[in-house]
Amino acid sequence: MKKICVGLLPLYIKLYDDKVPQMRPRLERFYEKIACALEARGLEVLRAPFCRLEGEFKAAVEGFEAKGAEALVTLHMAYSPSLESAAVLKATELPIVVLDTTETFAFGKDQDPGEISYCHGIHGVMDMCSLLIRNGKVFEIAAGHDEKSDVLDRTVGLVKAACAAKALKGSRVGVFGGDFPGMGDFAVTAEELMDNFGVTLVKPDAEEIRALGARLTGAEIAAEKALDAEKFDGVEKITPMLYEENLKACLTLRKWVEKEKLDAFSVTFLGITPENGLGSMPFMEACKAMEKGIGYAGEGDALTAAFSGALLKVFPESSFVEIFCPDWENNTLLISHMGEMNYLLADEKPVMQEAKTNYTPSFMPVVGYARFKAGPAVYMNVCRDEKGFKLVAAKVEMLDCKNDAFTGSVRGWFKPECGDIAKFLEEHSRHGATHHSLLSYGMSLQQAVFFGKVLGLRVEII
Repeated sequence: MKKICVGLLPLYIKLYDDKVPQMRPRLERFYEKIACALEARGLEVLRAPFCRLEGEFKAAVEGFEAKGAEALVTLHMAYSPSLESAAVLKATELPIVVLDTTETFAFGKDQDPGEISYCHGIHGVMDMCSLLIRNGKVFEIAAGHDEKSDVLDRTVGLVKAACAAKALKGSRVGVFGGDFPGMGDFAVTAEELMDNFGVTLVKPDAEEIRALGARLTGAEIAAEKALDAEKFDGVEKITPMLYEENLKACLTLRKWVEKEKLDAFSVTFLGITPENGLGSMPFMEACKAMEKGIGYAGEGDALTAAFSGALLKVFPESSFVEIFCPDWENNTLLISHMGEMNYLLADEKPVMQEAKTNYTPSFMPVVGYARFKAGPAVYMNVCRDEKGFKLVAAKVEMLDCKNDAFTGSVRGWFKPECGDIAKFLEEHSRHGATHHSLLSYGMSLQQAVFFGKVLGLRVEII
């Protein structure tokens, strides 16, 4: 994964250069310290001279844009009058993350009052943010001491969330097998995807798919078998003919995704027919694709698939999920699906099995079943109401459920932060959330909210 490039914008005031020029060297060292700390956390950081006047802000931001910055991180070196930067920040399309920190940790009664001059940028932050809000500019803020808190980690996380959101525009999502008849909650047209999110919807031609499958070689199939032997348990128990047909379907779908340069895709299992070019429902390819950063959602859900693809570009431990059953007794919720999950989230090696049922006229599917690992995560749902699209999000805890009885299923159990699954389910439907969702480990609720806001979505929290 390539490094995310950010512009670190230092805000300052000309008055200090005119009256107390000796302040600059120390503050410039602090600016460089922060830049290096962000680089140590995986960002590529572009520098700029201290900005004091509107022309200097304009030159700095335009320079960041020209060099490929994907986000703007602001850092107040002292108070900076907001009208010097407001027009420039309003005009840029770069997402803005405000890093609100100062050099000196303690400011109690025993501190040297001379430290005030070096550490009063926080009211410049207040001034600037007030103008950002007045100008309708989306931003997020992380405050804290750079060494004594997690403020730099949170700043990097917010940058990642913004970049995931920006990755949606220009992406391509494929839908194989058409829409699931009668399923309306996530239904979206090609025009709506393009007009709202800049996403192109791609549908396959059956003749093209059959041609791709016909060009598969024995060497390609053998190579995939060798990889599967390492990735899965239970491969030797699969009926060879079924395994072969499943591999052909998976590799054919992969070739179509590669040919169309898709960032995400969805498959409707009812559309898996020999006439359409796939001899079996390619569950394992959906899992492997998410593992490699290609988005996925089931049943022709292009909307959730597209968002999955954007998230996976920056948050690799994300997956398409569906809440299946409430565990009223233990106050948990079961997430599952027919056979799709991001294998990066499996707590053990997936077990390859022949599916118990087949809803298609094609060969019985072969699935790599696994259980979601334990840990904190964010649950997200892209939906809409009478006002338009929105993001519903919740903080959840995935549970450690080893030795469960669901060995023939993709499965996982979570508890919502609200603590009550009845309340969670009520709020879920009050918000109009669909039955297809996303789960992301390593992402905070603040990051999820910023992800939605950068996309211009209303965000509602359960």
